Amino acid sequence: MNVIIVGIGLIGGSMARDLRCQYSEVSIYGMDANEAHLEEAVRLQLIDGIAGSKELSEADLVIVSIPVDAIVKELPKLLDVIGDDTLVIDAGSTKSEICSIVTDHPRRRNFLACHPIAGTEFSGPSAAVSELFDGKTNIICEVEKTAFKLQERALNIFSSLGMRIRYMNPEAHDRHIAYVSHLSHISSFMLGKTVIEKEKNERDIFDMAGSGFESTVRLAKSSPAMWTPIFEQNKENVIETLDEYIQNLEAFKQKLIDNNFEGIYKEMDNTNKIKAILKGIPQNNKDR
Repeated sequence: MNVIIVGIGLIGGSMARDLRCQYSEVSIYGMDANEAHLEEAVRLQLIDGIAGSKELSEADLVIVSIPVDAIVKELPKLLDVIGDDTLVIDAGSTKSEICSIVTDHPRRRNFLACHPIAGTEFSGPSAAVSELFDGKTNIICEVEKTAFKLQERALNIFSSLGMRIRYMNPEAHDRHIAYVSHLSHISSFMLGKTVIEKEKNERDIFDMAGSGFESTVRLAKSSPAMWTPIFEQNKENVIETLDEYIQNLEAFKQKLIDNNFEGIYKEMDNTNKIKAILKGIPQNNKDR
């Protein structure tokens, strides 16, 4: 199998690791705007070399794992030069604009819109880990627009990586992911900002920060270059989730002002049911 990975970071690099383990005869080449990433990926043996138009035309699989604003720009260009039997998948955390941009492309049938819900707060080739996708959910959008034989190829690959498949339309995906992923990243970034601005003495932060703070603010270490375009493309849904979140924060604040600690207890007790909801979801399943 000939594979091209466009964007050799956490997701692309981790897929490269797992594909090497699952397929004995696989050639993996990379494309990345950052030449240092390509050099590092070769050094780490994530890829066999740097891809050009020839490798693209001969590829069986092209994995596009770059920021979503770059996907919108580059995906049509990639579809222009691939072979007739090449499968192209993406890993973008938004789906509506990405699907829209290729709606009328002559090779729309070669593209499968995907969102593997897996990741960490780290980025770059060195962040790649093995078995990142094992047991994780992969959301597929507009599957009916992809050629059936390429759907089959994709499902076989996803199965080999241990992924669970969920089908969803792009609009529903973007609406739901705003709650379970995008809002959590905003919360983490803003908590980190609040603490940094309040505690000017960084030593105090490190001395007093416990595991609760560390786990809550962990996502604030995520790449702004990746997340800013996500917020831009999913702006309307993110604003809606923020409105609801801010209302809940204001209500909690008001209960404190009113000394309504029984109400606070009830709020937290009712929210404790999330333990049952989250039970069984693999760690990092909704980091992206």
